[in-house]
Amino acid sequence: MKKYAYFPGCSLEKVAWSYNDSSIETAKILGVELQELADWNCCGATAYSHVDQLLAYTLVARNLAQAEKEGLDMVAPCSACYKNSYFANKYIKEDADLSEHINYALEEDDLQFNGSIDVHHIIDIYANEVGVEGIKAKVKKPLEGLKVAAYYGCQIVRPRKGAEDLEDPQFFEDIVKAMGAEAVDYPDRLRCCSASLIMTSRRAALDMVQKLLQSAVNSGADVIATACPLCQVNLECYQLQVNEEFGTKYKVPVMYFTQLLGLALGIPKKKLGIGSELVSAVPVFK
Repeated sequence: MKKYAYFPGCSLEKVAWSYNDSSIETAKILGVELQELADWNCCGATAYSHVDQLLAYTLVARNLAQAEKEGLDMVAPCSACYKNSYFANKYIKEDADLSEHINYALEEDDLQFNGSIDVHHIIDIYANEVGVEGIKAKVKKPLEGLKVAAYYGCQIVRPRKGAEDLEDPQFFEDIVKAMGAEAVDYPDRLRCCSASLIMTSRRAALDMVQKLLQSAVNSGADVIATACPLCQVNLECYQLQVNEEFGTKYKVPVMYFTQLLGLALGIPKKKLGIGSELVSAVPVFK
């Protein structure tokens, strides 16, 4: 199996540490070698490109150049890190003037962007490199009877890769089924979680979160699975505020898909960060 430069990003160093741990643990069993990117820096998150696009691209290009130096394609579990890195890699390759400006800045670190690598989300690696059959072959404890709402969010299906269907993707559901769980029909699986809207328009953000939670409840899901730290935070951390705002009583566990996959692979809950949730997932697995 291929070796990748692993870019955890800022979120996985702190609030999403369980995503980091479960990504690393599942990768080991699935035969994916993740080598943490040397001296990586923040990708600029979602908003920085709107402040200074050239500097935002330069931030990402520094990480890409580090991966090129190691001769490895990059993999990121965070959807924002993935999106920023993917598009920066694409646009810098296509724009010689932009590339020249960025490489001038990278000279300070004795780095150069050449556009010689590709960028992947970790769910892409599991869905396409490892594959459904590869996952099934490693499953030790199928998650039979567990109903999972596979929540893509608005970033991991963009850009389109190959013949992938942007309106009706199935790769997340395929992974859920490979774990032995049931992938429920979740109509709002591609809707935005509200991202950082909570900072500027609280009511609108909570309304978006409420719709996603209600859709999961309507689908009969025991748990929502996500592949994005910000989606996980919004859907879990704001449930109490949603309940206060709308008079609801949501207690829906929101977990990283790698945590569920880890359980199916026989990895102990502690190594996957299970038990640290604000909305406990423990009752789901009793």
